[in-house]
Amino acid sequence: MDNSWGFASYESIMSSDEAPFIQFPPECEIALLERFLKAEAMALWTVRSARLQDVPPNVYAFLRKHEEDEQQHLAQFETLIGRQPRERERLPSVPRQWPALAVQLYGYESLGLEFATLLVALRPDLASIREDELVHVNFFEQEIHRILRSEAAAVEQARTSALAWWRKLPRTVDRYLESAALDPFRSLLADRILSAIGRRFTTTGLLKDR
Repeated sequence: MDNSWGFASYESIMSSDEAPFIQFPPECEIALLERFLKAEAMALWTVRSARLQDVPPNVYAFLRKHEEDEQQHLAQFETLIGRQPRERERLPSVPRQWPALAVQLYGYESLGLEFATLLVALRPDLASIREDELVHVNFFEQEIHRILRSEAAAVEQARTSALAWWRKLPRTVDRYLESAALDPFRSLLADRILSAIGRRFTTTGLLKDR
């Protein structure tokens, strides 16, 4: 984990460790690995798309390093489960305006962190990947704080984007949790993930009232 970007250490983030521990049976391991592989692939494609937009110089530099991290994670998970994620014909669409794009990156990184946290419950040896996810979340959280301290138009754009993203999140989480092995835990997992991300969005000031 590289924490050379000059922001606070990852321990300072609002952590999903506050949620109750879930004891997964061993058969959930492959399902969680597959879910995280899917989340990491989407993160990689989103970062690549974001690098094509007009972002602040410090963000562009971080995205380059971020892309390298995601590629390493994907390679590791491809080895663990013996397959690659489905390829996309084109990169996903992302907002062109930085305040809205920052929210989307922050949101998807927060989602990745939640899956990494769940995975570490079964695979403590993968804790370094969760640490990387914490660094990514922390970086974008600091960018969100900068935006919310800037001009009113940027603040409004960020909060409008956050509300729209938040409203879509339950459907996104439901799709990611589609697995027979996870069915007994599906409702509990969805509540945990939504609660953790909702706290994070509210604490930063993106959502005033959930």
